Amino acid sequence: MIAPLLGFAFAFAESGLGLGAVIPGEVAITSLAAKTDGPLALAVLGAAVALGATAADHLGLFIGRAGGPRLRESRLIARVGVERWDRAGRLMQRHGFWAVLASRLLPLVRTVMPVVAGAAHLRYRWFLLASVLGAIAWSSLWVGAGAGIAATGVLDDPWLVGGLVAVIVAGLVIRALVRRRRARTAPEPTGSAPISATEPGEIL
Repeated sequence: MIAPLLGFAFAFAESGLGLGAVIPGEVAITSLAAKTDGPLALAVLGAAVALGATAADHLGLFIGRAGGPRLRESRLIARVGVERWDRAGRLMQRHGFWAVLASRLLPLVRTVMPVVAGAAHLRYRWFLLASVLGAIAWSSLWVGAGAGIAATGVLDDPWLVGGLVAVIVAGLVIRALVRRRRARTAPEPTGSAPISATEPGEIL
């Protein structure tokens, strides 16, 4: 029972609170799935992960509708990156519904896309559909990946597991260092991307 609760928490924290910048949610979800036995237990885990991701999307939507475009200058967006806000704004302007759907598979962008959708007043029915479909796809992909890894039996080899953990940790450290260096050298943004929505994700 603990695995679904953790899956919900990991998905919500990464997508709603931006913790994917520290530990990618895919790693946590895949690890949980690899330790889960049985198709029913995996299905429950997948559903919990999808619910957590959708709940996080709705948190972002609420924040976006409450704050509007001025959120670009807020500490919240500064924490996840102004460049990601601008990128999400450009995607929303061009693709609306499809931007929200596709952003689920784009690390970090998925954190700000629901906020952008809220600021753009994307129609809720389109947002809900995109959020649910994207969350199901994301959950199925990484829960399935974890189940596949477990089925290969590689987790029975402690040396191999230790090596994989070391590679993941090294990758996270390198990514953090690269992002910190880019943040120091990046020029200050001079303007924000216009936020609007297009069909079928038209604004209210």
